[in-house]
This record gives sequence, C-alpha cells and structure tokens, in this order.
Amino acid sequence: MSRFGNLEFDQNSEESVPQGIALKDEGHYYALANTHFESGRFEPALRAFAKVLEYNPRNVSAWVGQIRMLIELNEYQEAKGWAEKALATFPDESELLAANAVCLARLGDLKAALTFSDASIEERGDSPYVWLARGDVLMARKEKRADYCFEKAIGFAPQDWIWSWLVSRVYSVYRNFAKALRVAQQALARDAARAVVWLQLGRCELALGLVSQAQVSLQHARELDDELEDIHRVLVEAGEVGLVRRIGRAWRRLFQP
Repeated sequence: MSRFGNLEFDQNSEESVPQGIALKDEGHYYALANTHFESGRFEPALRAFAKVLEYNPRNVSAWVGQIRMLIELNEYQEAKGWAEKALATFPDESELLAANAVCLARLGDLKAALTFSDASIEERGDSPYVWLARGDVLMARKEKRADYCFEKAIGFAPQDWIWSWLVSRVYSVYRNFAKALRVAQQALARDAARAVVWLQLGRCELALGLVSQAQVSLQHARELDDELEDIHRVLVEAGEVGLVRRIGRAWRRLFQP
C-alpha cells in the first residue's frame, strides 16, 4: 500500500480541540500548506492540502496542491491516481488537467500528456501553473518550445520569486542545469531571503561542477533555514565532491613528469 494511502478524507478524523481554543479550519490548513510548499517542505504541505479537503472536498486548489506536492516528491503514479480522482468530479478544471499532464509526462506517456496539456490551455490560458506544466510536458518531449512556456509562466508575475524557482526545478528534473542555474539566479534576484532558492542555486552549481560557489550558496541556505529538507545532505555531497577534486589535483601534481 502507498505511504500516502491515508490521504482519504474523513470528517471524523479531526483531532479533539480543548474547549475555548479556536478550531483550525479550511483556510488555516490552506495557508499552512502554501507556507510549507514555499519552504520546500513538500510532504507536510501534502498533508495540509489533504486536511483542507477534509473540510471542503470541492476545494479545487487543494486538489491541485495535493497532486503537485506528490509530483515534487517524485510520487508520479500516486499523483496520477489522485489527478484522475479529482478530474472525475472536476473534468474541466484547467490546473487539474495541467497537473495530470505533468504526471503523464513524468511517467513517459508523452502523447496523453500533450493532450491533457492542450485541454488545460483551452480551458484557461492565463494561469502560470498551466504554462509551467506545459513547459514540463514539452521538456519531456524534448521540444525547444518549452523555454517559451516557462517564460510565459514567469511573465504572469515577473516580480514573484516562486515561478522562477519552480521553472528552475523543472529544468533540473530534465538535467538541464545550465538553464536551471540561470533561472534560479533570477529567483534569487527577486527574493534573496528564501532558503529554498539558495538551495536550488547550490544544487545547480554543484551539478555544473562549480563546487566552491555551491558551498557558498548552500551555506546561505543553511543560515536562512537550518532545518531545510536535504540541506545537510547536499552540503555533505558538496564537501565530498570538493575533497575528491582536491585529491585528484594533488595526485596529478605528484605524478606529472
């Protein structure tokens, strides 16, 4: 059974609240989910979106959020199942169509992914997530038009760091770290106080062999949020890569004629 199998909605599952304490409601959990998401804490965000749906199973944004968090956690088959469940009730919701398109693209069903992406744009072409998802699908299909879609997604809110961060993450999924780095730098220019942006920047720099720069970026991330998921693991990885390179240089100097 999937580790996310308990995301079904049960109105009786709410923890008891002491008398005199205000009940946490749909709005509370929706705000909490988005806070977790913007902090790179995808699994707590997933749980919070599921909690929103306990209060209101017709909150489409929470359905979309739950599916997107599963995608961020690389649980593509699980995400596809929830997307299909949501689309059975909301068949014309553009962001649900877009999220399902991403699931299909990540699972390798590129023809179906494009069909759902087309449908999402036909329903609503003014959503940054619809265009982010479109770029994701086109990246899976190795189409150059993906760049245009990402630019369009960012263009809906050009001063907002989050869309550049998300575009960088998608580029990273498809191992285009040069473009991922460039867009992460744009996100940093919009908000340098976001630990997740520094973490993404460091990951891109490390993937490109820019070890010293990566270590600086990752230290910034840790200073901003020492409990950021993966930060300590990536810092160790950066240190190990740096050590291997220093040893390699030392050996080359030792044995060069």
